Amino acid sequence: MQKFQLQLLFRIIGIGSASGLFFNGSSLFILSDNSHMLYEYHIDSKKLSKTALVAKDYNGPMENVPKKDKPDYEALAVKGNDLYLFGSGSTENRNSIGHIDMKTKEVFPHLDATDLYLAMQSFSEIRPENFNIEAAVNDGDTWYLLQRGNGTSGQNGIFTLEGNISDMFFQIIYNPIELPEIGGAQAGFTDAVKVGDRLYFLAAAEKSASTYLDGEVTGTIIGSIDIETMKLGDTQIIGKNKFEGITLYKDNGKKLEFLLCEDNDSPEAVSDIYKLTIDK
Repeated sequence: MQKFQLQLLFRIIGIGSASGLFFNGSSLFILSDNSHMLYEYHIDSKKLSKTALVAKDYNGPMENVPKKDKPDYEALAVKGNDLYLFGSGSTENRNSIGHIDMKTKEVFPHLDATDLYLAMQSFSEIRPENFNIEAAVNDGDTWYLLQRGNGTSGQNGIFTLEGNISDMFFQIIYNPIELPEIGGAQAGFTDAVKVGDRLYFLAAAEKSASTYLDGEVTGTIIGSIDIETMKLGDTQIIGKNKFEGITLYKDNGKKLEFLLCEDNDSPEAVSDIYKLTIDK
């Protein structure tokens, strides 16, 4: 994975702090970690639509939610027509999973992941202050949740959950993953997507030993992991940006094209979408 091409594909006005995305062939669904909205960017028309994820009687801010109150949606998983938006679990008010039908835009009641996240913390021996889910991938009845090691312990890992998300009851396997440092800072998972039998992931490094506070970004890597063995493949630094979302754009057999989104930790409502091309 030595050769790559990275280019700015388009800029979306009206959304900031992009933290996850999914390309469905014509639209790009985008998460923002400080918003109660799901965004859909229609590529042909270049129009942005929004769907509220909270009840109509909610009277707080919908966007640019203050840090202490934000739901912190960091991970987007797709199962059929259903989108699941995972809160990071890094604080007590970030334990919700949003659920929406991406075709009809019907918003279902949030799932409470508190007990699941507590079980995951206990099983992996990750302390609550170091727990931070940043990526989610669905594969039928199997769910992969990626723990970002940006706490004091630097614990990166992958939870493999087997079960029905509606029941919030799973069999749990945890595999710790050692990621490299970038510029003296530990890289931590920020998103992932399944292609074939591998998870392609992003991992960003910040000079901050906190799951809550941001720090100086030293770069982002892309890499892959074999889902059968959970062995880490090659990694490659792709820039000093803080890339937080990845989705498959094209697979031509020899090369893979991904779309990436960047979280610039700014209240500015602008999101840059990049295209990353790598050898398969």
